[in-house]
Formats: sequence, structure tokens, C-alpha cells
Amino acid sequence: MRLLLAVDGSEASDAAVDEIAHRILPEGSEIEIVSVYESPYAVLAEPWMAAEVNYDVIEKAERERARRIVEEAAAKLRAGPVGQRHKITTKVLKGPPKRAIVEEAEDFGADLVVVGSHGRGPVERFLLGSVSQAVAMHAPCSVEIVRRRAARKRTEGDALQEARTN
Repeated sequence: MRLLLAVDGSEASDAAVDEIAHRILPEGSEIEIVSVYESPYAVLAEPWMAAEVNYDVIEKAERERARRIVEEAAAKLRAGPVGQRHKITTKVLKGPPKRAIVEEAEDFGADLVVVGSHGRGPVERFLLGSVSQAVAMHAPCSVEIVRRRAARKRTEGDALQEARTN
């Protein structure tokens, strides 16, 4: 199985990492962890600000942040049973997250894409767009959207199970 795990450093993506860390995957599975940053040029709202902004510094900081996010997620997976049995790689992508994740799923040949859900309401989702929803609609494979609440319940359930066995 080829699993693409998209992370952004949020609680929602941490929940997705936790979910995969506890998952039993088929032997020989590969997990690619990706994080996407956008060009600072796309974020500029006011053209008159162009002279005052150092785009290279902003882009470098965003790229470094994305690299740190994928490395932290990879370290978490490698520390558990998933990392001991399966190949884990990381990749930092540049571009609009919705498009970059779908394109990477195609390029990687993913069987499953896993993303976290921020749990925004309908107004925020309309104004900001939903990366998880866009990925689910356009990915070339199955998509699993992990909610923070589900991951918390699972962690609490694991703690209860562990307390019962001790």
C-alpha cells in the first residue's frame, strides 16, 4: 500500500499522524509525508507593499517550517511500530495545497491519502475553502479525513484499555 499523509502542523494534521501511527498496514507499505507551502507572491494583497516585502526571506521561512513539520511527523511514525515495518519518506511541496496534494498523490501512485480536518463551519469553509474536501473530490484514490475528535476518543480509548490490562 502506498499512503500519502498530508500535514500542516495543525492539531488536525497531528490527529492524522496519530491515526497512522496506530494503524496496521499491509506488509511492505510505503508512507510519504508531505507538507505544502505557498509562494509569498500569491499572498500579497496590496501591490504597493511589493517594495517593502522580502519575498525570499518569507519563502525560505515557509519552506523551512514545512520541512520541520514533515520531519516531526516522520520522527513520530518512525518511533512506533509503523516506522519499524514500513518505508517512510518526506517531501516538501510548493504551491496551492489543494492542487499540490492531489498532484503528489498522482505522482506517488498513492492508494490512500490521509489528511486532517480542521472542522470549520460552513461559512469559514465557503470563504477559506477546505483542503480536505478538495482533496477528497479530486484525488485519484481513496481519501481518509481524520477529525480531531475521533483521534482524541481513540487516544482516550487506548489509555482506558492500557489501564485495564495493567
